[in-house]
Amino acid sequence: MTQGTQHSSEDPRNADILISVNGVLKHRNEAVVSVFDSGFVLGDGVWEGFRIAQGHPVFLEAHLDRLYEGAKAIMLDIGLTREQLTRALYATLDANGMHGDGAPAVGVHVRLMVTRGVKRTPYQDPRVTVGPATIVIIPEYKVASPETAARGVSLYTVHVRRGFPDVQDPKLNSHSKLNCITACIQAYGAGADEALMLDPHGFVATCNSTHFFIVRKGEVWTSTGQYCLGGITRANVIKLCRDNGIPVFEKSFSLTDVYGADEAFVTGTFGGVVPVHTIDSRRIGDGANTTYSSDTDSGDARGPMVQRLQSLYRELVAADVAQRARPA
Repeated sequence: MTQGTQHSSEDPRNADILISVNGVLKHRNEAVVSVFDSGFVLGDGVWEGFRIAQGHPVFLEAHLDRLYEGAKAIMLDIGLTREQLTRALYATLDANGMHGDGAPAVGVHVRLMVTRGVKRTPYQDPRVTVGPATIVIIPEYKVASPETAARGVSLYTVHVRRGFPDVQDPKLNSHSKLNCITACIQAYGAGADEALMLDPHGFVATCNSTHFFIVRKGEVWTSTGQYCLGGITRANVIKLCRDNGIPVFEKSFSLTDVYGADEAFVTGTFGGVVPVHTIDSRRIGDGANTTYSSDTDSGDARGPMVQRLQSLYRELVAADVAQRARPA
């Protein structure tokens, strides 16, 4: 069974989580929004996913930067300051006992969604919105699969492209993700875990839910970034390379470059750094561990660069959490 980087085992604690809907905590079975909500009617909104470590949102400032910049781009008034939204995040974690300090909160992920709010009638014009923004905070016990972090994932290059910004800017983390969903459908229909997407010029851009990198002769390559979301983990990995003497390049490259790569990996908030073992039925590199088998889809597919970056990224997360304090 194919499993992408977002896969996690079911946790029975999630059956009783409390979800914040416009500041009101509700049991998951009662947490609802209006059928007239802009997000439901049109996918009109922005969102962020936060990894929680020891009771703190990791890389909080970068995620809030992206959220507020996206909201500004579509003229959406979130209605809360960054400080107020941060307190709401912590309050939701506290209400669910996910505050760290010895609590069983290892492996928590939060989805924060902001829509333009309730509409007077189902119509796209933002001026028919009749209330404030809708803000939903969903915390879940979710642990990224350690098996996937070693075994890796397979990718399939789909026909769905990352488009020009004058069509729908791929840098905008909006609720409108139908192009990525279509790409994902094509990928799993082909038996792969996730989709590899090209830019309008035919160069490699990104994946449907993660960012893509290759390793060639000791160099780390990723796309120019012009046709993908401004990834938080992507940016952190690029900085880690630069800070640790690893040559890293944001550039245009083709599938031919990909097929001949020594290693490949994807990055994302939930999974961190995850190796890629197969792309379009082609085995990528040899990996550091020869126990990987494409027949059984098991073992360890990590090459030396992926192993090093995984270690550096874990250290970066730990350092970020160590300097955090709860809001006053």
